This record gives sequence, structure tokens and C-alpha cells, in this order.
Amino acid sequence: MTDDALDAREYHERTKHSPESVRESGHRLDFDNKPRPYKVYEDRPRRSLARSIRPPQQPALSAVAEPTADGRPGRRPDVDALTTLCYDAVGITKVIERAGRTLRFRAAATTGALYHVDLYVVCADLDGDPGLDAGVYHFDPRTLSLDVLREGDHRGVLADATGHEGVASAPVSVVATSTWWRNAWKYRERTFRHAFWDSGTTLANLLAVAHALDLRAEVVTGFADRAVADLLGVDPAREAPLELVAVGEGDPAPDPRSVEPIDPATAPLSPDERAFPPIREAWTAGVLDDGEAAAAWRAGRPPGPVVGSAPDAPDRETVALDPVDRETASSRPLHRTIRRRGSCRAYERDPISFRKFSTVLDRAVRGVPMDVRRADDPPLSFVEPYLVVNGVEGLDPGAYRYRPAAGELDRLRRGECRREAGHLALDQRLGADAAACAYFMIDLDAATDALGDRGYRVAQLEAALTAGRLYLATYAHRDLGGTGLTFYDDVVTEFLEPAAAGLTPAFLYTIGRPA
Repeated sequence: MTDDALDAREYHERTKHSPESVRESGHRLDFDNKPRPYKVYEDRPRRSLARSIRPPQQPALSAVAEPTADGRPGRRPDVDALTTLCYDAVGITKVIERAGRTLRFRAAATTGALYHVDLYVVCADLDGDPGLDAGVYHFDPRTLSLDVLREGDHRGVLADATGHEGVASAPVSVVATSTWWRNAWKYRERTFRHAFWDSGTTLANLLAVAHALDLRAEVVTGFADRAVADLLGVDPAREAPLELVAVGEGDPAPDPRSVEPIDPATAPLSPDERAFPPIREAWTAGVLDDGEAAAAWRAGRPPGPVVGSAPDAPDRETVALDPVDRETASSRPLHRTIRRRGSCRAYERDPISFRKFSTVLDRAVRGVPMDVRRADDPPLSFVEPYLVVNGVEGLDPGAYRYRPAAGELDRLRRGECRREAGHLALDQRLGADAAACAYFMIDLDAATDALGDRGYRVAQLEAALTAGRLYLATYAHRDLGGTGLTFYDDVVTEFLEPAAAGLTPAFLYTIGRPA
């Protein structure tokens, strides 16, 4: 670790919320300095994508639940598929006029609607009308086009930077980045957490679309960070690569080619862009130097789930979930679900159906295709889901631990706890009014012992990818809504003890009946 690095444990402790820290922060938003939510290149040519979106018709619940790591052997994405993948991950899906302002909402939920996650495409020649030449591109959601950063097939550079066979054989790799200031304007040092929260919900959409298109897709978390940043022409002090997604297969990458430095001109984000050193320092702590280091990091993960929870109580009470089968599940197509999805701003306290609640959990919490997962892993390898339930028909109010492999809930405490649920959720009414609050808890020590400081990124990402699937599974049902919320970190752990002793919350997702 270098001198300018901040290890994951210290970063997490420094960015925890408590009632005292929130009350005493004194932070005020400067709307005159709010950054634009888009990256605008001033000197790059553009390539238009498909003239229209041709969305897949697969039901959202199937697209969310079923694996994307395999796909149809040898299937390659074309330009239509690439357009759909990018649009349904970060595209503008709603435009609303409110109080004289035009609000443009994106396909995936992001903290504060600040949209600091960008997608880049590194591809071979793709078929289409028109086709797309091999190159390195930035997706522009405003214009549904690609900014040309490099011409030619650079997939070998990514293959070399990852040491990953899936990247080496993928016709397309999508790289997600975070532009720190676009989120730190509001959330300051916590932006490094939000980078993985928001890229996770974004990639949950992308994976679901890939499955609906019958394309292999896998999230790659191990790569040489600076080599990928250099390929994209980004400066990690301002914008850093977070993950890659290898899409399709059967098109071997060429040998790595030389990467000449590029410094594309971009429009300023705001009049006064600020830096928050802990973000860069936390990123630096997990950096991998080259593809060999990435492959060794990936292979060095010990066997078994990287979650450390208290042993089962001998007299534990369990409740079996009751999800609907595939034939009777909601048939709402994925593309309509993505366009319907929002972030609920108020809940009615009317209870929601136990079967729908069971179905949402069953379909969404099945594990995600990531390079650090093993074939014998349980549905979740790095996080454990806990629930605070206050409004589900036939399910006693209280706190539960969810065991996705068994399809069961362990009851931890009985009794309505709406006041407590609201308090845990940063004293937000949404937490109190929700039918259920799902906390994804991580064992930070176990994650970093297994995968070093980069293990923190992986655990945060698995939580967020799963929460992104919860969004989709929720909005596949007409009468359900959901949203993510912030929380008082240690207060959540204390509330869920002793079962959650030693764990810390990574993501909070709430579900209920929209007001």
C-alpha cells in the first residue's frame, strides 16, 4: 500500500453516518456549483447507434433470476444489442417538467439522481445497419451515440489488463466508471461507497438485458486499474474505472497493441470542481498493477463464502417463503419494467402480498455472475441479507435474516418496529412506512482478509447488484414500489445483533405499496 492510500477499514469507519455526525455536519448544497450529470466531449467525433431501440420481450422476473454467465454459445452482440444494453443501463427513460425545470431520469437508480456512472465500450467490429468499427467509445445518453476515443481493436489491452478468459473472448466489454465530483458535490467522502452502489444498480440492468438477449455476460472486478484508465483516457484523480462486463463470446481478442496517451477535451462539470482526498486514497488502496496481479488476486480468494455471521441458534424459528412459479409470475417485460422503475418517494402503510414479497426476494437474491465467485458458492458470497418487516400479509412484524439458498427467513425478533425502521434509515419516513427494509450486511474484516482492500469494492458491489435486481423484481409488479436509502451504520448493526455481530451494512433497499 502506498503512502497516499487509505485502507478499506479506515475509510469505512471515517465515512459512517451516526445521528451525531449527521446533526453536526453543517453541509449545505451549493446549487450554483452543481455539476452537470453528463460527460461532454468537445473534440471527439461521434458514431450514432441504432436508429431505434428494439427491446427484448422477456419477462423481467425471468431476466433478473436466470443466469447470464453462460448465454447462447458463440452468440455475438450486434449494434442493436449494444444500443439496448447501454440505453437500458444508463439511458434517459423519463422526461418530466416540474416547476419550470426539465428533469431527465435514467434507467437505473443512482444516489441523489446525480448520475456519476459512465459506460465505455471496447469492441471488435460489430454487425448492424450501419455497423460499428472496432474501437474504444464513450456512451452519451443525451444523444444515444458513441464518442470515438480510439479507433481499432483494443480488446487485447483489456484482456492483458484482466488476465481473464471471458474478456479475451468477448466481442464487447463495457467499462463502468465514476466521475467523483458529480457525486461528491452532495455526498463528499462517501462517494467511494456510492461508486459501487450506483455502478451495481446500473450493471444489474445491463446483466438482465444481456440475459434477455441470450448473451453471455460476466462482471470482472479484477483488472489493472491504471492500464484501463489509460485506455479510456481518464485521470483516476477525477474519474476511475470500477468494473468491466464482458459481453458475448467466440471472438478472440488480438494481441495487445500500444496505447498512446490521449487527453480528450471535455466541458467543465461546474464552476468550481472540488477534490476529496479520502476518495482517491480509498481507490488507491485497492489498485492492481497488471494483469498477472489481477489473475493472482482473483485466484487467491479462499474457498467458501466470505461472510462471517454468528452461528445458528439451536432453537431458531424459520419462515418459508412462498414465491409464485414461472407460469403464474408477472409477465411484465423487462423493457417496460425498466421504464416504469422509479425511486418511490412515499409509501402507503397498507400491507403487501406475502407471495409477491417472496417472489421478489426469490428472483432477485440468487447471486450475480462475477469473476471472484466460485461454482460452489451460495447465492451470495460476500453479503448477508437481513430484513426489518412491518407490512407483509401473513408475516409477523419483526426482524429476520434471509437465507436465499434455503428460501427461508430466520426470525430474530418479534413486534412492529416502524419507529426503529425509520430511525435506522437516517430518520427518514420512507423507512418507517415501508413494508420491509432489506439490509445487505458485510463482514469487512473477512472481505479484506480474503481479497485485500479490493474486497471492499467486491462486497459493496455484490450488495448493490442484488439491490438493483430487487428494483427490477419489485417494479415487475404493478402495485409495488421500492427505493434505496442511507442509514446510520452502527445503529443498524446494534439493532440486528446478536445475529449480525461483526457485520456492517453495505446497502439498504426498501419495498412497499407506493402512495
